[in-house]
Amino acid sequence: MQSAVYVFDAYGTLFDVHSAAARHAGAIGERWQALSDIWRTKQLEYTWVRSLAGKPCSFWQVTEDGLDFAAQSVGGLDRELRDELLAAYRQLDAYDEVADVLAALRSQGSQVAILSNGDPQMLVDAVRSAGLKGAFDAVMSVESAGIFKVAPPAYQLVLDRFGVAAGEVSFQSSNRWDIAGAKAFGFKTVWINRGGKPDEYFDLPADRTVADLTAIVDTNV
Repeated sequence: MQSAVYVFDAYGTLFDVHSAAARHAGAIGERWQALSDIWRTKQLEYTWVRSLAGKPCSFWQVTEDGLDFAAQSVGGLDRELRDELLAAYRQLDAYDEVADVLAALRSQGSQVAILSNGDPQMLVDAVRSAGLKGAFDAVMSVESAGIFKVAPPAYQLVLDRFGVAAGEVSFQSSNRWDIAGAKAFGFKTVWINRGGKPDEYFDLPADRTVADLTAIVDTNV
């Protein structure tokens, strides 16, 4: 039996977070991958710290702050390149299989949605630039919950929007911490382990682990 609603994390799951730095690798130099990795790590860390400290801020703010820290860590960036990287982050590449998977799920009668830490306008920009406008039944930002994932109010947005029980939702994310949070909330979970990373959060296991999104079509999760 197919899930009623398929919900996707955006950054790292639908959109390649490293494509911004890769696009400017020539200008950054051989340090581009290190910069991109640090940028992503600090961006996420800052969401957790703000959430736990009760100090809300925008996802764009932690994206800027993460890049500034990463730049310092690899020797600095000039202002123009910094601005170009931030602009590129608003137009990330989608993974190759995304459009076909979304279309296949909707053709089966399922609803599909995004639930992301991203600000609403960031998500509008990402969906449009990836050619996915109209591909979703809902694009939800945690901004309306006032707290980042993995806080339960962020996942509650899905139930409020679609009027379903948690067990009717299949949640897809490439972020293992996000899968742990969704599992604790009661969603069925699929970890998109694109990089073949080792598992963690063993008390909150994913229901399935797959290499990319194609594996979720025509399955029971």
